[in-house]
Amino acid sequence: MSTRRSFLKTSAVLSAGLLVAPQLFAYDKKYIGLQLYTVRDAMGADPVAALAKVAQIGYTSVEGATYTGSEKFYGMDAAKFAKLLKDNGLIMPSSHYRLGEDGKEMKGTILNDWQKAVDDAAAVGVKYMVCAWLSPAERGNLDHYKKIGADLNTAGEICKKAGIQLCYHNHDFEFIQEDGKYPYETLLGTTDKNLVKMEMDLYWVTKAKQDPIALINEHPGRFPLWHVKDMDKTEKRMFTEVGNGIIDFKNIFKHANKAGMKYFFVEQDICPGNPYDSITQSITYIKSNLV
Repeated sequence: MSTRRSFLKTSAVLSAGLLVAPQLFAYDKKYIGLQLYTVRDAMGADPVAALAKVAQIGYTSVEGATYTGSEKFYGMDAAKFAKLLKDNGLIMPSSHYRLGEDGKEMKGTILNDWQKAVDDAAAVGVKYMVCAWLSPAERGNLDHYKKIGADLNTAGEICKKAGIQLCYHNHDFEFIQEDGKYPYETLLGTTDKNLVKMEMDLYWVTKAKQDPIALINEHPGRFPLWHVKDMDKTEKRMFTEVGNGIIDFKNIFKHANKAGMKYFFVEQDICPGNPYDSITQSITYIKSNLV
């Protein structure tokens, strides 16, 4: 009886806590994601085998890095790719896309055939479509970043109609000041916070000598996606396996709820050897220390 009373009391406290602070469970910890750029060569050679290996290692979600328009996800149409994910027990809640300002011939970009890209993303089950990178030709001055912000708002409206959230993924160039202001600040200020959220790349934010926690405190709820990418201890501050470098993930993860984080993805742009070995090391650390 006492055990039952204790259970009921604990359940009541937990239920009350959820009513007061539902953000305590803002993200589902069963999803440990991998940005597929990390295994891009394997995905290019044999995506069927690559996804099977990723799932075998223990990842439960992935973030797409390649969409070429014409319904092509790694050479497959949306239905075929969705089935491949399901067969491996994977979800793909997020995928990367280009702005497309510097290549009008590119299809499925934010500025070229975006509606088709959104339709295909919805068919695969994508919840977040992410502007992955601005080429040097697309960056420009602060006024140009304002134009990009307006373009992102327009794209975000199209995403919203499909039940998808648009995001922007940072590197370090957005933190090079112009006229005393960061382009990243311009993007945050120009875009509608409901139409355009941010995917925070923890490596690049740190590389730019910015504080991820300070950004979260300044813009709570704006960062539903994270790239969990570590920085090595050498002078070059290169990419390394999660837990092998200098980034304090344990402390940053304490702020996941305030950030509004829903999914995170391991990414390692360059691996010292076999990428599968690197992502195995990273997920081992994550399972032991972060989730």
